[in-house]
Amino acid sequence: MTDSTKNAAILLIHCQDKPGIVMTVTEFIHHNGGNILYLDQHVDGGRGIFFMRIAWDLAKFAIQREKIAEYFETLVGSRYQMTSQLHFSDTKPRMAIFVSKMPHCFYDLLARYESGELNVDIPIVISNHDKLRKATERLGITFHCLPISKENKPQKEREQKTLLQKHGIDFIVLARYMQVLSDDFVSDYPQRIINIHHSFLPAFPGGRPYHNAYERGVKIIGATSHYVTAELDAGPIIEQDVVQVSHKDSIEDMIRIGRDLEKIVLARAVRHHVHHDLLVYENCTVVFE
Repeated sequence: MTDSTKNAAILLIHCQDKPGIVMTVTEFIHHNGGNILYLDQHVDGGRGIFFMRIAWDLAKFAIQREKIAEYFETLVGSRYQMTSQLHFSDTKPRMAIFVSKMPHCFYDLLARYESGELNVDIPIVISNHDKLRKATERLGITFHCLPISKENKPQKEREQKTLLQKHGIDFIVLARYMQVLSDDFVSDYPQRIINIHHSFLPAFPGGRPYHNAYERGVKIIGATSHYVTAELDAGPIIEQDVVQVSHKDSIEDMIRIGRDLEKIVLARAVRHHVHHDLLVYENCTVVFE
């Protein structure tokens, strides 16, 4: 999803569903000279929660952008006890990539970044191996290799956080980073760490999931991208997809197909995050298409 101007405000809100919310929000924008570019809403009937994403052109908007959130909360948000997020389309998020040895998702993200498909800055790549240094530095991105062991993990995570703060990182993508982040690390970046993995879990855990799935004759391979939480691989899901396989596919075929799918699903998840297309509520997401 793209908004048709580079000078747009993007507002994400959720609250208890009540009559008049859409009218009140749109009147706030119209009254202050905003031209609405996009509006989508959803009501979770089971929980009675209203969700909305709305974007508008700021060219003739009467409120200065640094005051919009304050004015909206005072005039609209407090009336409905809304939780809201305000973003601007001309702000380019700063993304860090964490990676280990498997390069497929990493190379895909770099290619999309280099081609301009991802509207992000990537100031830094952090890895526990040195394998992907050249590919990183070729694009002028700073590469840091921080090998991690059970004994030095707390120290290395402190070093990672120092680097992230130094480079002003907004969010992190785990491009097959084969380390489990500590609860302390994750709590510093709520809904700002995106992970990707195959969807064989929990049926086929461990280091040889494709081999085990092949032996069981699985017919579908999937990939899941989600926000990282303290509970391993159980955070709010952003994107998923599946592809069919058959008895004709070898283990090598299945691994290739699975990695291709991981690249696509991770890229979609990153795009949703960068374009502010999703809301997290409890442990679920509402993704606006």
